[in-house]
Amino acid sequence: MNATREIHLDRLLGREVLGRNGRRIGRIEEFHAERRGAGCVIVGFAIGVAGLLERMNLGLRMILGLRGGGYVARWDQLDLSDPERPRLTCPVEELQKT
Repeated sequence: MNATREIHLDRLLGREVLGRNGRRIGRIEEFHAERRGAGCVIVGFAIGVAGLLERMNLGLRMILGLRGGGYVARWDQLDLSDPERPRLTCPVEELQKT
């Protein structure tokens, strides 16, 4: 049996992510996906300013001198059982900083 769960990305984009302690971490601003067979699978989430800057394009970021300031969470570091209120499944210190 395949335990794959389908969540519409538009329900996650812009959602505030809370830490395990209830502290605000940032908003989901971008998704990282990989091709798997005939489809794509989300493997990570850019949270905070870093994700927003990813959308702006690397060249524009360099011209403006903008830097990151957020996190990248692997798919297994977010609890999406309630897509309206995503929460970390790990301490924020375990997230990749950008």
